[in-house]
Amino acid sequence: MAVKIRLARHGSKKRPFYRIVVADVESPRDGKYLEALGTYNPLKDPVEVSLKEERIKYWMNEGAIPTNTIKSLLKKEGLFANPA
Repeated sequence: MAVKIRLARHGSKKRPFYRIVVADVESPRDGKYLEALGTYNPLKDPVEVSLKEERIKYWMNEGAIPTNTIKSLLKKEGLFANPA
C-alpha cells in the first residue's frame, strides 16, 4: 500500500483550513486517512502550522512520500532536509 503525506481541506467556502494527513494514494482528498499529523491555516498572518514531528519522521521512515506542498511546509519548519 503506497501512502502519501498530504493536505485534507476542511473549513467553509473561501475559508480554507487544512489537516496534514497520511493517506493511501487512492483515497480521495478529503476522504479516509490513516493518521492526522498536524494542521495548516493559511489565513493567519503569518501562516499557522502545527506538526507532530515524531509521527512525521516515523511515517517518512516507513516510506510515506510528502506532496510538494507538504515538502515546502516541512522545509520551512526544518524537518525535511534537501538531498544534495
